Amino acid sequence: MWMLFLVVLVLAAVNAVNNRLAPGLYVPVCVTTAALLVLIARLSGLTADDLGLGRDTVRRGLRWGLILAAAVVTVYLAGLAVPFTRDVFQDRRAAGLTVGELVYHALVRVPLGTVLLEEIAFRGVLWAMLERRWGHLWATALSSFLFGLWHVLPSRGLTRANAAAAAVFGTGPAGVTLSVVTAVAVTALAGVLLCELRRRSGSLIPPMALHGALNSTGYVLAWAAGRWWGSP
Repeated sequence: MWMLFLVVLVLAAVNAVNNRLAPGLYVPVCVTTAALLVLIARLSGLTADDLGLGRDTVRRGLRWGLILAAAVVTVYLAGLAVPFTRDVFQDRRAAGLTVGELVYHALVRVPLGTVLLEEIAFRGVLWAMLERRWGHLWATALSSFLFGLWHVLPSRGLTRANAAAAAVFGTGPAGVTLSVVTAVAVTALAGVLLCELRRRSGSLIPPMALHGALNSTGYVLAWAAGRWWGSP
């Protein structure tokens, strides 16, 4: 049990480092933390298969991952093409990036930072530790709840950066609070989906592929939307 608490403590500390103390070190902090969490998991007796990192599931995981990534790109392009949903892509955080910064975010920061750490942590290590102790239903529920809480700090600026969020929630204190609560709930639900993908495939590759496609493609299309239709 103490290994589980150690993992949660490490994640809480890293969340503060990434969002408040040293955001410029995001990628190296995420990579180092992911390696540390895998080490903790292995010391607790979990195998590579338990963590969704086994060799036997790689081929199946890749098939799932390619299908999921293609589906995300298709849905995103359809959403960008329709004026009614186009405001969702109007995001100052992406629109203000240079081409070099966009490439860095889409191909380095997202896959080697966000996706690697969050999938290793929440669908790999935490899920496996919880599943071993209480079964897959509790593992999915608790890891997804913690995944939602993980997004409290980064979602605080959502209404300032995203035009659609500002239109829905407003930019006042009440709107910020409601947007954070909504973001936590939505990411917790997303965590349930990602956990189920991990459970059914036996691999971390499908949730990694879906997560990466959602974030990286979102950056690229939000950047494009800011140039084609004007920044919010």
